[in-house]
Amino acid sequence: MIKYPLLTQGAAIGVTSPSSGVNDELHDLLYLSFKSLESKGYTINSGQTIWTQHKAKSAPAIIRANEFNKMMTDEQIDIIIPPWGGELLIEILEHLDLERYQPKWVLGYSDTSVLLLAITLNTGIATAHGTNLIDLRGEYSDSTTEIWQSVLSTKAGKSIVQYSSEKFQKQWNHSDPSPCVFHLTEETKWKTVTNTKVRAQGRLLGGCIDVIRHLIGTPYGDVKHFQQQYINNEPFIWYIENCQLSTTELRRSLVQMKLAGWFDHCSCLLFGRSDGNRAIDQYTVEDIYKELYEELKIPVVYDIDCGHVPPQITFINGAHAEIEVEEGRGIVKQLFI
Repeated sequence: MIKYPLLTQGAAIGVTSPSSGVNDELHDLLYLSFKSLESKGYTINSGQTIWTQHKAKSAPAIIRANEFNKMMTDEQIDIIIPPWGGELLIEILEHLDLERYQPKWVLGYSDTSVLLLAITLNTGIATAHGTNLIDLRGEYSDSTTEIWQSVLSTKAGKSIVQYSSEKFQKQWNHSDPSPCVFHLTEETKWKTVTNTKVRAQGRLLGGCIDVIRHLIGTPYGDVKHFQQQYINNEPFIWYIENCQLSTTELRRSLVQMKLAGWFDHCSCLLFGRSDGNRAIDQYTVEDIYKELYEELKIPVVYDIDCGHVPPQITFINGAHAEIEVEEGRGIVKQLFI
């Protein structure tokens, strides 16, 4: 069975950097995030790794892993939210004390999704793919982002419904700070390969494909074992987002996932909006989605609220989900069973 953590009022947030830390000139972003969360009643327990960044990582792998392990086993910390993702989180996996972890939420995306997926696959503890800590520094959040608190406060056995956003952010504009971190200007439209209504259900797994693909063939990416051990061979719904891959790189990665059996018993594929997906020789991401639909014979939905083009829905790895997409709008119901 999946083990679901529970976010409670006044929870203590552990802030650590299992991937990238924050450079000196950006420390104000951390302070603003702390202030915003403390105003909502949370307390902050910050580690040392968040304050440093050198050679594409916050600290050597063993230091990052030890700090994360300490927070995961510290009864005074209720939830862990890294500042953001990065590049080299995979280095810490061999140093994680997974067998000692008790259920507590870990929330984030980008490179953090490697950690989220590894934890859920290897322990059965649900993890949360959603906002980073830095993106919570505003005076208020949009409704899609803000619901992370309600999702993580959902009790085991209960359910929560999220809806596609009204608008999304086309590009980052750090020179124009506003009370809400994101500048949402473009109309959101969830799309399907068949241009018809899609309904699907299954257990959620996913993350940033740039990095989670590297779990294939390692002890941390045994999807088949997870399916047998924790979810009674229920089907999957994979949510995937591409940060920087070209279309040919994306296609290779998806074929590798398929050949590794990650899409066995998959009922639906969900793809987030992306600034990547650079076409190669007129080979577009829409071509990839069509090929997947023809090969796997399952619904393929794309341009959903997930990943590096905010805002994003909070997807829970391991949760049972019911997905409905029609006329550009999406509904995601997650059941903590």
